[in-house]
Amino acid sequence: MVRRRDDGDDAPQVLDRPQPQPARRGVEVPPRTFVPDEQDDHRPDGEHHEAAEERAGFLRRNRWLLALATIAFALIAAAGYLYWDYARRFESTDDAFIQSRQFAIAPKVAGYLIAVPVTDNQHVATGDVIARIDPRDYQAALAQAEAQVNAAQAGIRSIDAQIAVQQAQIAAAQAQVARAQATVKYSQEDAARYRDLAQHGAGSVQQAQQTQSKLQQDQASLKDSQAALTVAERQVQSLQAQRANAEASLAQAEAQHRQAELNLGYTTITAAQAGRVVNLSAAVGEFVQAGTSLAMFVPDELWMVANFKETQLDLMRPGQPVTISIDAYPGRVVHGHVASVQPGSGTAFSLLPAENATGNYVKIVQRVPVKLVLDNPPTDVTLGPGMSVVPSVRVRADRSLYEKLFGQQA
Repeated sequence: MVRRRDDGDDAPQVLDRPQPQPARRGVEVPPRTFVPDEQDDHRPDGEHHEAAEERAGFLRRNRWLLALATIAFALIAAAGYLYWDYARRFESTDDAFIQSRQFAIAPKVAGYLIAVPVTDNQHVATGDVIARIDPRDYQAALAQAEAQVNAAQAGIRSIDAQIAVQQAQIAAAQAQVARAQATVKYSQEDAARYRDLAQHGAGSVQQAQQTQSKLQQDQASLKDSQAALTVAERQVQSLQAQRANAEASLAQAEAQHRQAELNLGYTTITAAQAGRVVNLSAAVGEFVQAGTSLAMFVPDELWMVANFKETQLDLMRPGQPVTISIDAYPGRVVHGHVASVQPGSGTAFSLLPAENATGNYVKIVQRVPVKLVLDNPPTDVTLGPGMSVVPSVRVRADRSLYEKLFGQQA
């Protein structure tokens, strides 16, 4: 509240703020609003002019700094665009690992180990000896098999000789049959002639009877010769059957000989391909059974399996180049290509695939295994299954602006 003084002074006088009255019992007192004094927030025009002059002077004094800031901003924006344009041609993931086929090295025959010329984690070439089993038992078995083969061959030769003898006997029997047939023919003609003479009174009956008796004797001799020929032929057939049996025995002996040779060869365990011997457990003097694991073998053939998100596979195709960095060797980069893309997510081929038909469903991005193959595997570093890698697949073959400007191609 403002009032004028009685002495004629026109200056306004600010009264004291009214004190709140105590509320009477049962009477509601409305709150009173306090109005602050009005103050002039407007500064003079001179002050505005001085501020504008100060800003203009700052700009004049720091115009090079502003130019540099503008240029730096433009360069950062250009670099960001170049990076974005270059990076969108690649798909990368850190969910990637080296894999290989690994299998156990086991003997095919039992025996005592007499040599283990390799050490754990040693690299071997194709044909290198990994272990040797005492070969003496298998050498004896091979000698026995050779003796059986020789015996079977000798039996066949003996039968062949018997067949040759029987063939000669058959020839002699055939000649005997031919002579007997000629004798019978002569006797038949002689008996017929003397019989005619006796009937016409020109010859005696006794002479006719003698020629008839001789004919019967010659016919009996012919039957004996024919029977001897038949026996000789049947004997040849029997010998031929014996020879077939001997040939079967020879084949069995030869099979046993080959098996003995194989068993003797199995006493020397060699590398079937180039790779590394790991988890070696064999020791000299140890008795090993057939199929007992002596070590694990990791071939040199390696590949990578990268689990890309399904949203990264739109442009990914087999044959696209891949740049791979290895976690175990920082700064080392190898090159390869996409071999294949699995037709399904990793969970779809798991032992217990997820069942989304029941319960609440939360959609998550699935990962799909992609097989990557090295073009030239490095020989100066050790790579093994389970090691982590970070592949970067170039999914767009066209050159980016950065590559066009600087003449580079990933």
